[in-house]
Amino acid sequence: QVQLVESGGGLVQAGGSLRLSCVASGRIFRLNDMAWYRQPPGKQRELVASITDGGITNYADSVKGRFTISRNNARNAVYLQMGSLKPEDTAVFYCNAKGLRYGSSLSIRTPFDSWGQGTQVTVSS
Repeated sequence: QVQLVESGGGLVQAGGSLRLSCVASGRIFRLNDMAWYRQPPGKQRELVASITDGGITNYADSVKGRFTISRNNARNAVYLQMGSLKPEDTAVFYCNAKGLRYGSSLSIRTPFDSWGQGTQVTVSS
C-alpha cells in the first residue's frame, strides 16, 4: 500500500502564510499526479492545485496567484505554499497521489490513488 502523511496545518491570521507538506511512502514504483484538495466546513471536497510528474501545475481560480504547488520527486513529496490567506480558505486540506505501486512481486505494477488523513487550516479574520 501507499501512505500519505500531511503536515504543516494550523491557525493563522488573515493575510498570513502557511506551507503544507505531504510525503508518500510504501511500495511505490512511480508517482504520477499529486494534488491538494480541501473540504471547507459543511461543503464538498474541492481541488486546490495539482502537479504532474513533469511539473505541470493547475490551480483552482480561487487560489491562483496566492498558492504555489511544488514537488520533490526524490523525496516523494508535494508541497503547498499558501499566502494571502483568507478566512474562506479555512478547511481540512488533503493530499492525493496517483501512480503505480509494486504488487505481490516486483514484476507486478498496480495503479494506486491514495489520500492522506487531512490537516486542518484555520484562517482567522
